[in-house]
Amino acid sequence: MEPISCKLGLGPSDPFKKMRRLRIGIVDLVAGVPSRSLYARVLFPNFASIMPQAIAVWCERAGHDVRFACYTGSDDISCLLPGDLDMLFVCAFTHAAYMAYATSSLYRSKGAVTVLGGPHARAFPNHARKYFDYVLGLTDEDLLGSILQDCQKHRPLGLQLSAKKQPPNLPGVRDRWKYVKYLHSRTILPSTAILGSLGCPYTCSFCVDAEIPYQTLEFDSMKEDLRFLQRHMRRPRVVWHDPNFGVQFDRYLDLIEEAVPPGSIEFIAESSLSLLSESRLPRLKRNGFKAVLPGIESWYELGNKSGSGKSAGLRKMQDVTKRVQLILSQIPYVQTNFVFGLDSDEGEEPFELTKQFIESVPGVFPACALLTSYGQSAPLSRRLSQQGRVTPVPFPFLYSGFISNVKPLNYSWPAFYRAMESLLQHAFSWRMVRRRAQAVRGSSVQTIHLIRALSAEGRGRVAQLAYFRQRLEADIELRDFIEGASQKVPEWMTRKAREDLGPMRCWLPESPLSYDCADDAPSEVLVPRIASARLFPANDRRQEDSQSSPS
Repeated sequence: MEPISCKLGLGPSDPFKKMRRLRIGIVDLVAGVPSRSLYARVLFPNFASIMPQAIAVWCERAGHDVRFACYTGSDDISCLLPGDLDMLFVCAFTHAAYMAYATSSLYRSKGAVTVLGGPHARAFPNHARKYFDYVLGLTDEDLLGSILQDCQKHRPLGLQLSAKKQPPNLPGVRDRWKYVKYLHSRTILPSTAILGSLGCPYTCSFCVDAEIPYQTLEFDSMKEDLRFLQRHMRRPRVVWHDPNFGVQFDRYLDLIEEAVPPGSIEFIAESSLSLLSESRLPRLKRNGFKAVLPGIESWYELGNKSGSGKSAGLRKMQDVTKRVQLILSQIPYVQTNFVFGLDSDEGEEPFELTKQFIESVPGVFPACALLTSYGQSAPLSRRLSQQGRVTPVPFPFLYSGFISNVKPLNYSWPAFYRAMESLLQHAFSWRMVRRRAQAVRGSSVQTIHLIRALSAEGRGRVAQLAYFRQRLEADIELRDFIEGASQKVPEWMTRKAREDLGPMRCWLPESPLSYDCADDAPSEVLVPRIASARLFPANDRRQEDSQSSPS
């Protein structure tokens, strides 16, 4: 394979070719459409990713002028960044793909070169190449340096590029501080993202990290991050963006205890039940862990994550209930994550067991996702596509909670949506909302539970599912599309996808509204092999992060 330096016009004998100073814009699309909701205004800035901030730091180190923005739906995206950019970087999940495409179209019209990174770029690179000059998979500072030095319009198809592996480190909080402060200024509940590891030791086939080797980042850098936050904030709140925090539990807790006094920082982490054993919970509580998000995923699979071994069904639910009750006795806020529509699901039992679990542990927030295939991002997605079970549902509807694009193995579509609707009606009934508030401690925890229950995550999602289920039963065009009998995207879907973009809809190209699932098959990815020295020698303190969340 030809080295990327040659592909991008960088001769191997001239790796330090003089570059002009570029005007660079970076936008993190947390929202995919304009929104004025209280939930979005309060919490969306805290969903910002680390990698766009890392890109900003690396671009500044290379000597360029950088403007950074986070789109949460409450702004006019066309006004967030200057109009005279040389290069625009966009980070987007798949549900925000149309906003990303429209933004790229807008800035291309002004002469900018555009770059897409994040989950959508990894999931649907072949589709995204039509609308961006560069589409990035795994990204490190070397790869970024090559792109900055090239800075060319690649059209009609952009270049699909990827580093060989995740970077060994990412810029820390000190280096990202001005971007962190910008995000803090946009919310009344600010938090700071830190990453301690990349990849995942588990191999859940539906996860984008299933094939990314697990690696820890520099522990000394993490200590410095925590010390820096304690010096610069009155009461820091840290969110660990690790896919599974605490895989090396004692090492992580040791570094926290060495860095800051116990309880001086509030922590939030996504983990697995197998890591949250009873003996570890007091240590987490002592060190200020206020929220944990364990993945239960399924009552029939993934027993290694839940620590339930080979138990399944009712027995697993009972075992998990006891474990979660122990966690709630030590940690104020617990969210449990489920995935429905897996091939192991059959009949009413998966949904009824989840209702029993919710009744038994009312203080837990149940996050119930529909199995969704995101292009080539995960092994299961690729397998389902090869089996012809994936429907090309327009990207804005693919956020795991509204419409599944994977035909269930053991359900008809109406039966599946009726079961999901019934489950969520139970989970977010006024009775359960009251019980949840009564079961948790602290007004702030109760407030977050209430906001989420009333938002599109809770009762709003019940209404969405009911609306879609009713359309599915009455709309033959939609039924044929979802069943795979027709490839024509229903007119109401295309209309809604455009109208939801608000003022940006005039910049959305025509063709993104439909795609062929066969295009999701992996294509050649250019892997950088930059000769001799680094293009831009990095500071030894640099740290790193990756876009590891599912779309």
